[in-house]
Amino acid sequence: MLPLLKAAILGVIQGFFEFLPVSSTAHLLLASRVLGYDDPGGVFTVMIQFGSILAVMWLYRAKIMSVVAGLPSRPEARRFAAMILLATLPILVVGALFSTLVKSVLYGSIPVIAVAFIVGGVVMLLVERFRPAPDVLDVDSLPVARAVAIGSFQTLALVPGVSRSGGTIVAAMAMRVDRAAAAEFTFFLAMPTMAAAFAHDLLDVRHELGRERGLEIAVGFVMAFIASALVVKPFLRYVKRSGFAPFAWYRIVFGAALLAAFAAGWM
Repeated sequence: MLPLLKAAILGVIQGFFEFLPVSSTAHLLLASRVLGYDDPGGVFTVMIQFGSILAVMWLYRAKIMSVVAGLPSRPEARRFAAMILLATLPILVVGALFSTLVKSVLYGSIPVIAVAFIVGGVVMLLVERFRPAPDVLDVDSLPVARAVAIGSFQTLALVPGVSRSGGTIVAAMAMRVDRAAAAEFTFFLAMPTMAAAFAHDLLDVRHELGRERGLEIAVGFVMAFIASALVVKPFLRYVKRSGFAPFAWYRIVFGAALLAAFAAGWM
């Protein structure tokens, strides 16, 4: 398969799964292995993630501009900005301390990814079944203390297969946040979290950047942007209507299939 076609496929996978509660990192790692795509230093993976960041910022550009413009004069804008920043702090601290260790030990481990998929799916089903009645129906009315508590669950996503969005969405629902508001809040959390992760990883791989990979990176970046831009709004509509149980079952079945493939020596 041509390298550019592999880059396009991986870009679509990154963009499509980034904001779903099923772990884009795990899907990207597995897809790269299946396609035989060589990514020295993780340069390609780092660069195309920025496409997903820009996509969600573009979709919510009106809200972002409203908050930024209102910072000097509107208390609600300052409260919203402070809420997002404070909720992002736990993953920034934990990521700075442990991300290198986690990547060197856990990344690429099929059993770890599979177990994380299964456990995450089971937890999601339990929360869907037994969650308390929501008392927060939109992101703007989310209490700051509760937002910080929800944001702390992003730290679980350092383990491949856990899913950053899945962890925060499940935590939010358990803390009486409506499904759609929980999903939307995780999109806003993704902006500073993914931007910080991108900056950190880019610093790590800066010496690996080269013009010879530029076209592959550009193709993956564009496809990740398009895929993310297309999936976010339909995902929100689907969640309002059907909830997260289908994603939970997908995680369980996919994780079980991975364990079976590993046990059979196929991976």
